[in-house]
Amino acid sequence: MSRLEAKKPSLCKSEPLTSERVRTTLSVLKRIVTSCYGPSGRLKQLHNGFGGYVCTTSQSSALLSHLLVTHPILKILTTSVQNHVSSFSDCGLFTAILCCNLIENVQRLGLTPTTVIRLNKHLLSLCISYLKSETCGCRIPVDFSSTQILLCLVRSILTSKPACMLTREETEHVSALILRAFLLTIPENAEGHIILGKSLIVALKDQRVIDSTVLPGILIEMSEVQLMRLLPIKKSTALKVALFCTTLSGDISDTGEGTVVVSYGVSLENAVLDQLLNLGRQLVSDHVDLVLCQKVIHPSLKQFLNMHRVIAVDRIGVTLMEPLTKMTGTQPIGSLGSISPNSYGSVKDVCTAKFGSKHFFHLIPNEATICSLLLCNRNDTAWDELKLTCQTALHVLQLTLKEPWALLGGGCTETHLAAYIRHKTHNDPKSILKDDECTQTELQLIAEAFCSALESVVGSLEHDGGEILTDMKYGHLWSVQADSPCVANWPDLLSHCGCGLYNSQEELSWSFLRSTRHPFVPQTCLPLEAVGSASNLTLDCLTAKLSGLQVAVETANLILDLSYVIEDKN
Repeated sequence: MSRLEAKKPSLCKSEPLTSERVRTTLSVLKRIVTSCYGPSGRLKQLHNGFGGYVCTTSQSSALLSHLLVTHPILKILTTSVQNHVSSFSDCGLFTAILCCNLIENVQRLGLTPTTVIRLNKHLLSLCISYLKSETCGCRIPVDFSSTQILLCLVRSILTSKPACMLTREETEHVSALILRAFLLTIPENAEGHIILGKSLIVALKDQRVIDSTVLPGILIEMSEVQLMRLLPIKKSTALKVALFCTTLSGDISDTGEGTVVVSYGVSLENAVLDQLLNLGRQLVSDHVDLVLCQKVIHPSLKQFLNMHRVIAVDRIGVTLMEPLTKMTGTQPIGSLGSISPNSYGSVKDVCTAKFGSKHFFHLIPNEATICSLLLCNRNDTAWDELKLTCQTALHVLQLTLKEPWALLGGGCTETHLAAYIRHKTHNDPKSILKDDECTQTELQLIAEAFCSALESVVGSLEHDGGEILTDMKYGHLWSVQADSPCVANWPDLLSHCGCGLYNSQEELSWSFLRSTRHPFVPQTCLPLEAVGSASNLTLDCLTAKLSGLQVAVETANLILDLSYVIEDKN
């Protein structure tokens, strides 16, 4: 009998944030995410020491999924950010950096966690209320009857991901394709509740980005030989489609949802094949033009269908089943028994297509709510990053359709918001505290830590030693290159603010970011004529940004409230 090892006692650590190891680990994570932030963010290579896949990225979704985090506090932070990204796709780095900054800034104050958490909640509520209000000076409406703002939103996402390695011309081309792919998923005659279609991204690696395109319908990749075997269909009406989610290979171990009845002494294989051929006869008698199967179709059934001029395509795969169901209106058939007439769907037409070295069977829909985005890039690494970025952009457009507003990007919303909070807490603290037990001094301290955390996020946009300024009228961000001469006349060095809305020729005064200055009222109620005249704005998704702000503050509060970390070492 082997000796049983006694259980080790759990390891209990009090006040985990006072540990130097924890602070160092948080600082390392902060430096990693901060260095990735913005259009000039530095790329990270993540790989296993034993070899295998190498990920080159600056995106939070790819970065955090490949990082091995062991400390419980870091797990809380990274899991919160990953949950946010899985729901909203965008603003993951913003969320992580802001959370780290809040924890770091608050620790220097020496206030009790209860006071800090209560005031952080008040300031979060103030931020969300302002960003959702009609008087907000950094929120603009999104008009879906015009492509201008929508293209700015997509372009902002693409330019913030340097690992995509796109030129300006390529960025414009891909932005237009993403917007077109999204618009194709909106039903033409939708009223009231809208059910969006789906954009499928098809890989075309080692091709020019400019060769990327969008096609309505679904592309099924095939070899050239397989395509040559498919019979052409000439029909003036829609083509009738049957979609199978079970195997039609004759495999006895997988009969789907049905049963096969076999008489004594009869070959099992022959009985199953007879049932498959009976199924084929029903498909022919029901005038089906196209049979699609998720798995394998038996060669004899394929031959039978081809003899009766029915196209049979197998090995579709599980990924395309949902889009095919949506596009054709079929109900996937899961048995070899009799087929209900309601199970059939239709497509407008079929054809073959060739892009690069790949051949496709193209299903053209009756109504184009399903489309295929053929995405090209020069190599695997750049294509993987571009695919992830396109998925983010498509998701952001969906969120914007639900809530048609955008925030000014390029750091301008953060600096404007910091100026608004400073003004509000300095001039009207009672409206924030209300009946709270906290003092105005505590509010001032926490508000400064909160605003400093927002401004530190903005500071993360600069990676080349340049200076960041804010103007004293709008509270927007302005960047100065590192090699610029030291002169007092700022308009000679500045062109446009971070979001691109204002230029330096206006009568503005500037100060360095995080410099000591008297609180001022940033101009609210954004003039629509200013937005309409700007053709190249940098924008953020309102819904994703609000969620990121909330997740960052709530996660920081949770970590600050931790008194003990108990680890089971068994």
